[in-house]
Amino acid sequence: MSKQRALVWFKRDLRVHDHAALAAAQACDDALAIFIIEPEWLQSEECDASHVDFALGCLAELRSALAVRGLPLLVRVGSAVQVLAQLHRELAYTQVLSHEETGSGWSYARDIQVAAWCQSNQVAWQEFTQTGVVRRLRSRSGWAQRWQARMDAPLQVLQHGFTAATRLEQPALPTLATLGLAAHEKTLQTPGEKAARRMLASFLQERGFDYRKALSSPLSAEEGCSRLSPHLAFGTLSLRTVHQATEVAIRQTPERSLAYALRGFAGRLRWHCHFMQKLEDEPRIEFENFARVCDGLRESDFNEAHFAAWCEGRTGYPMVDACMRSLRATGWLNFRMRAMLVSFASYHLWLHWRPTGVFLARQFLDFEPGIHWSQMQMQSGTTGINTLRMYSPTKQAVDQDPQGLFIRRWVPELARVPLPYLAQPWKMEESVQRMAACTLGVDYPCPIVDEKQALKAAKDRMYGLRQTQAAREESSAVQMRHGSRKSGLPPSGQRRKATPQRSAKRAVQVPSMPSSQGDLFS
Repeated sequence: MSKQRALVWFKRDLRVHDHAALAAAQACDDALAIFIIEPEWLQSEECDASHVDFALGCLAELRSALAVRGLPLLVRVGSAVQVLAQLHRELAYTQVLSHEETGSGWSYARDIQVAAWCQSNQVAWQEFTQTGVVRRLRSRSGWAQRWQARMDAPLQVLQHGFTAATRLEQPALPTLATLGLAAHEKTLQTPGEKAARRMLASFLQERGFDYRKALSSPLSAEEGCSRLSPHLAFGTLSLRTVHQATEVAIRQTPERSLAYALRGFAGRLRWHCHFMQKLEDEPRIEFENFARVCDGLRESDFNEAHFAAWCEGRTGYPMVDACMRSLRATGWLNFRMRAMLVSFASYHLWLHWRPTGVFLARQFLDFEPGIHWSQMQMQSGTTGINTLRMYSPTKQAVDQDPQGLFIRRWVPELARVPLPYLAQPWKMEESVQRMAACTLGVDYPCPIVDEKQALKAAKDRMYGLRQTQAAREESSAVQMRHGSRKSGLPPSGQRRKATPQRSAKRAVQVPSMPSSQGDLFS
């Protein structure tokens, strides 16, 4: 019998626990792990140095965690096929083990090339699922049940170390400079699986208490949201791990308010995959309108000056500008404010979602292509099936930052503006401007568009288009392919009865990482 040598190919799954490809590699005679820093990624429109920096931090921790288990992790720079071919010449591995990826167009093209290379070189490539996204899905009917079955399946556990792993020299990890990337100025979340698990535990035990209320305001969301999105995007936690920990927390939490809040979070985990499924089913939506009846709607009206002001946080609308500046500094923003940014760009400024989406993709540390492009189109009204959401930046400032704390923090030009004028500084008389040391058009820009006029023009065009027969017919087709279905599942926390052992515990424990014990959360 020929020797089975496995190559574990890490992509956006930078963890040790609940990693199906790693678990499968333990059945082979020999194993090696690799992460490939691909020029196609570095040169893609949506890649930012902050993304690469976070990935390198994750890789440093992953390399150490794998070394403890006897498995070396190579990190090489180059196109995937070239790197895989070179390693094949060196090691003659017989199979590649990896997770499925629903990624950007460049990764989709890469996977096609890798599959062709593996076939022509008699290398078996096995891909494992790690989310609820279903490959080659024929119908959305029953999708929720399939998602539930995957998320409830046992976590993948490494049974032993890799005593027969191939030993190779591991050069130091590259840096941003050696990769030809400029340093960034973002203050990022801590990378790695350990940080992810700490974040999960703190949310389920403490921070999630007011989740449903906290998630709307950028002030309360900073602590009240899970903050797990970068870890899910880079795979330092599996979605199944988060799901199962959340379900346990709901069943074990004596505080009804916390259990109620966590049920809201549990529902969003399913939505996470629901949106990713759209890109999996129809990759073109990264570049083209869901509803083709929207073609030409904004493309010819793109205003570069408006786009630049929006990107820089200089629109003259304080809540828009504060959110954009906060995002550019931290790489994160809560969902409602993300939706407001896209709504303002799409309706008030009448900008096409593709350029604005590319810019935002570079800012979001948690950039997840399936969610990102689906949401960009949903918030700009080009799906053909979703309610048109047109946010008033003035109303959002009053509702979500009533004391002006967020705006004053991120738009210091307005620090001395009296609260009654903070959401609408253009209403200040000259005497108030002098008192506030903020002259409009000098210290802070005047609004680049009139809110009411711009919104009326957008409504006239959008609703006028939706009333056409062509739009109605296409809406039905989009709904059949991408629309959500009633799941028929009971609410979170009611799917399985808690065992006496589980019921006795007050809080979910996310222990340091056992390598051979069963359920991590039991």
